[in-house]
Amino acid sequence: MLSYYYTVKTTGEHEISIEKSRFIAQITRAETEAQAQEFIQTIKKKHWNASHNCSAYLIGENDQIQKANDDGEPSGTAGVPILEVLKKRNLKDTVVVVTRYFGGIKLGAGGLIRAYGKATSEGLNEVGIVERKLVQIMHVKVDYTWLGKLEKELRASAYTIKEIHYLDTVEIEAYVEEDKIQAFTEWMVELTNGQCKIDGGEQVYLEEDK
Repeated sequence: MLSYYYTVKTTGEHEISIEKSRFIAQITRAETEAQAQEFIQTIKKKHWNASHNCSAYLIGENDQIQKANDDGEPSGTAGVPILEVLKKRNLKDTVVVVTRYFGGIKLGAGGLIRAYGKATSEGLNEVGIVERKLVQIMHVKVDYTWLGKLEKELRASAYTIKEIHYLDTVEIEAYVEEDKIQAFTEWMVELTNGQCKIDGGEQVYLEEDK
């Protein structure tokens, strides 16, 4: 699993107009090629009467799945420019469909490349980008007498509290990045004078707006 990566924040769309042609960028997150294809087909059905529904996607930790489709535009003028924007932004697990409604004015190869690239770039700005960081959920069990101190210290730190369970003893769950687990453990031991029990839990990704 990657320690961090960038992807789109949400599903959304953004429209621009160039020389009377409408370019609608529709963007979502996709973790499998099947999800990407399903999104593309949904857009094609929605905009069945459009001149073109050009698409591209990047999927996998090492971008092992890459596809670009010009959907009838001159070869290399639509799908590839969309894909290049995704690569330039270092995005993963992202699919983009740019729908074009032809306005009667031909743009030429260079104009098309710029138009599809611009539509994609502005669309990404509209939906937003997030950084997904791999963290481990650490479980800290302490006596209730330590709760106030630990909660105060954690909320003032760079660590994020996931949840606090009020049981026979208190269990605090905190998100900790892999390379900070040892430091976090030592800090908890120091704060409680060794009167805590710490266990590592599952790994998850936390998202942060970029």
